Amino acid sequence: MAKYGEGDKRWIVEERPDGTNVHNWHWSETNCLEWSRTFFTDLLSNLVILNGEGNLFIKTTTIRSLGGEAYINIRKGKIIPGYEINLTVSWEGEAKDSDGNSLHKVNGSIEIPYISDENADEDPDLRVIVEDDGPIGKRIKDAMFSKGKGLILEKIRVWVQSMARGGPVKEELPVKQNNAPVIVAAAVVKNDSVKKESAVEKKKEKKEESKKGRKRIVMTEKFNCRAKDLFEILMDENRWKGFTQSNARISKEVGGEISIFDGSVTGSNLELQEGKLIVQRWRFGSWNDGDQSQVRLVFEEPEPGVTVVKLTHTDVPEEDRYGNATVVENTERGWRELIFQRIRAVFGFGI
Repeated sequence: MAKYGEGDKRWIVEERPDGTNVHNWHWSETNCLEWSRTFFTDLLSNLVILNGEGNLFIKTTTIRSLGGEAYINIRKGKIIPGYEINLTVSWEGEAKDSDGNSLHKVNGSIEIPYISDENADEDPDLRVIVEDDGPIGKRIKDAMFSKGKGLILEKIRVWVQSMARGGPVKEELPVKQNNAPVIVAAAVVKNDSVKKESAVEKKKEKKEESKKGRKRIVMTEKFNCRAKDLFEILMDENRWKGFTQSNARISKEVGGEISIFDGSVTGSNLELQEGKLIVQRWRFGSWNDGDQSQVRLVFEEPEPGVTVVKLTHTDVPEEDRYGNATVVENTERGWRELIFQRIRAVFGFGI
């Protein structure tokens, strides 16, 4: 048996001066635990759950603990996430009377004991704990559970989708793959005409097959605002951050890239007409490789101060890479609840 470090050189991928892992041929692993700690801190710190509804004020404060392991493996450019983590989030709540005077304050925690890649398509169990379990404390705890559970789980899904896309190494992958077209081109030159025709036919068949299992989402929504105002909100990354409470990068140029919901959705601008039309290519991180959709938003202003938005979202796959068959349903609900309804609530554009 060869000594460590003296293996057969034919099986060793030597380090290159430029640090490139050609084709990501050999296995690389990145520890994502500290990155996840920062990610969850950004998502779950100072998250407002209730802001006066029922005279209750509840918000998360900080990440109390994050344990377990989280990593990303890359093999031949394929992303293989692995994680088994537990998460605890601190929160605080306060009850006030009708005059705004404080009646009672409590502190507590939210425990998510097990988040695993094996259950990536399922929401993890969540427990709400309060340090004061008196009558008012119990009321605040119940409100935290009923109003906060869905919001907390939504943020965890953002992290799961980000891990599926490559977590902290996702920005590096395109750079590492830059050499691939050169090698592919060299291989194509060696193919004879029969192989070329075969490849073209297979590509055509694959394209036709890719259209199967895709759906179209059509929605019409009304807002009390000018069309140009709504257009500007949807194209302004700072306003996206405001009404979604998540990170966003949005180019205002045709051909420019977009990244929303903490990177769980990426794409680019295909066509822009100020106050009239937005056409974008969208891709969710949880979708299968090659799946892409197109978003078309048409803005109409039938009367001053009233805007009608017609959404057409095409080529939405029925299943994601985890076999989850609720992609279309979740996407439609996301448009309605996470985008349109929040714009109305935050900017006061309700009908």
